[in-house]
Amino acid sequence: MLVKSQVKYIQSLGQKKFRDQEGAFIVEGPKMVKELLSAPNTRPLFIYGVKEWLEGSREWLPATAASCIIELKEGELERISSLATPNQVLAVLERPSFPSPVFNNTVSLLLDGIQDPGNLGTIVRIADWFGLRQIVCSRDCADIFNSKAVQSTMGSITRVQVLYDDPEEVIRLHPTLPVFAAVLEGQPIYETGHVPEGLLMIGNESRGIRPELLEKATHRITIPRRGQAESLNAAVATGIILSHLV
Repeated sequence: MLVKSQVKYIQSLGQKKFRDQEGAFIVEGPKMVKELLSAPNTRPLFIYGVKEWLEGSREWLPATAASCIIELKEGELERISSLATPNQVLAVLERPSFPSPVFNNTVSLLLDGIQDPGNLGTIVRIADWFGLRQIVCSRDCADIFNSKAVQSTMGSITRVQVLYDDPEEVIRLHPTLPVFAAVLEGQPIYETGHVPEGLLMIGNESRGIRPELLEKATHRITIPRRGQAESLNAAVATGIILSHLV
């Protein structure tokens, strides 16, 4: 049964301030919940599921979940879900833990002002596909623990560490690393070749990379345009570039 205090708590996690305060985030849907509950670097705080989901999940649910489960009716799940069509289960999880990031001998993303949560989540998923282990976001990027961003990662949020820092400071602290900036005018990516280590900067969806950060780039690269489209979605551009660089 769902009580008023639980509804208030879950609704509060819709705000970044409370997610930061609680060190928690929300994930919804059978597939996503199963994948994140199986991750070794996070743990469940509360699991709200309908009877059908609970009966079909008992065989694989980890022992840590036993004391966290609260059975709900479909109507009760609708009260706490952020989805247009609630999907059987909602879980509140502790934020995943990661070791200290290592930037040498690997490629990492520097995201500047990515403000759409869906875009950010998709970029995390793309980074996971190409084996990247960390992403540095400028502090004005969307929050990766926003529900839309979490859902867009499709589980990659537990495998790719997302850090919020000043990208210029990251570059300053790693002076030997090449810094690639994705711009409209630059060296075609198919001429760049494989990159064993470095920082790849992706800019804001409409403004691109801010000028003071762009000045720090050692290489400016571009996806050659053959048609008339003004620009590419940030996540799409990230995927295309990584397919050539890593």
